[in-house]
Amino acid sequence: MLLGLGVVIALLLATLWLIKRLSAPRGPSAGLKVLGGVAIGSRERLVLVEVGDKVLVLGVTANSINTLHTTDAGDLALAPPPAGTNRREPEFAGWLRRSLEQRKDGT
Repeated sequence: MLLGLGVVIALLLATLWLIKRLSAPRGPSAGLKVLGGVAIGSRERLVLVEVGDKVLVLGVTANSINTLHTTDAGDLALAPPPAGTNRREPEFAGWLRRSLEQRKDGT
């Protein structure tokens, strides 16, 4: 029974290693990393892509991809938020919270 359990665990570990090995990017795309993107239209997007030690700002449309800006990856480091500030909440959520507080205080 222990031998069978050992075989099953060995097969599981070998399968997990194989999945990890096969899912790793290869070839030219191995050095690319998409940092983020935002939609600016129905078919237009701005995308940040890290290529080696450079960060590219790309404009992506249905017909083309254009490089809008290039910078070093070290220049993109985000500063920590100032002490005492909460993380930014969505506009509607903030409006709803304030209106509920005003209603509670007014009643």
